[in-house]
Amino acid sequence: MAKALLGHIGGFDPRVIAEMRRLQQRVQDLETQLLRVQAENDALAAARHGDPVLDDIDMPKAEPALT
Repeated sequence: MAKALLGHIGGFDPRVIAEMRRLQQRVQDLETQLLRVQAENDALAAARHGDPVLDDIDMPKAEPALT
């Protein structure tokens, strides 16, 4: 009966486990990319404040991208 119940619930499907691992790796890759882009953005923002030519340019606040 326990085997039937486990089969009814779904058990561990290797395809689901593989997909879960793939998605976890994708999330980790995206988090790494986000950290890299944030560091690059911080460096560019710091460089902008030190350049008198760029200080004269009036830049509007960033708006979120439409998806």
